[in-house]
Amino acid sequence: MPERDTESAPDPSAHLPKVWETGESLEESRIPGTRRLWLAGALLLAVLASTVTAVTVLDEDKARTTDALSDERTENTSAVDEPLVPVPSAATAPSGKSGLAAPEPSGTTAEGSLSPADQQGGAGPGPVAQPSTSKSASAGRPPASKPSSARKSVQAVNYPDRYWHLGDDSVRLDRVSPRSSSWTRQEVSFKLVPGLADAGCVSFSLGDGRYLRHSRFLLRADRHNGSELFKQDATFCPRPSAFPGAVMLESVNYRGRFLRHRDFRLRLDPYEQSGLYRADSAFRLVKGLG
Repeated sequence: MPERDTESAPDPSAHLPKVWETGESLEESRIPGTRRLWLAGALLLAVLASTVTAVTVLDEDKARTTDALSDERTENTSAVDEPLVPVPSAATAPSGKSGLAAPEPSGTTAEGSLSPADQQGGAGPGPVAQPSTSKSASAGRPPASKPSSARKSVQAVNYPDRYWHLGDDSVRLDRVSPRSSSWTRQEVSFKLVPGLADAGCVSFSLGDGRYLRHSRFLLRADRHNGSELFKQDATFCPRPSAFPGAVMLESVNYRGRFLRHRDFRLRLDPYEQSGLYRADSAFRLVKGLG
């Protein structure tokens, strides 16, 4: 039996490179799968870095939100601590009794007049005295007294050449002069009598059973029918005016409404806190022109 030639069989280990041939140590030699481990580690580090960044951003946003809320609370607190601005009270209508003295028209020069914006449309409003602000003016008014039955004419403060004038049963503010007819002068004169509904107030009588009364808030002349409604509609209470020698006339059954002229018609309007209203509702009871 022939002998096996052992030298002819190749030795696999004879062709493997040796450490001293490659110049690498065992620690430096690459182990299979090392690249994958490095990639996985790098990915993990990237994830950790992103997480840390996100947490940091969230913390900063939370801090900003907290600061903003704190500032807002501080502002709200300071706003609450500030004193409140007082709200002006509502306009109060004149009250109290006024004297019924009948001043004669005078030629005294007024200290001032209404501005064009406050003047009512129409021909030539006359000068208007400035409202008196001193206490002596109100204190100097005579005490209330029963009106006499003498005939009176009612003169507008801001249109001194115009008077209450009865025409077609309605009352207007018309111009009356010495050249006017005797009939016209008779129509601007009324008897001032104690109020039909309140003797402390006044009524305007025409002397023929008719009185001035408001109807649908317009001033007109009607015959006395004996009803309580008529008595109240024909009764007006003089109140202090802002203008010397003048009064405002308040309805006895519609408190807070005063006679005033608008478009030269006499009507009953609610009180307003304005210079125009105070001027339009101020009248002087002068000696009858007729």
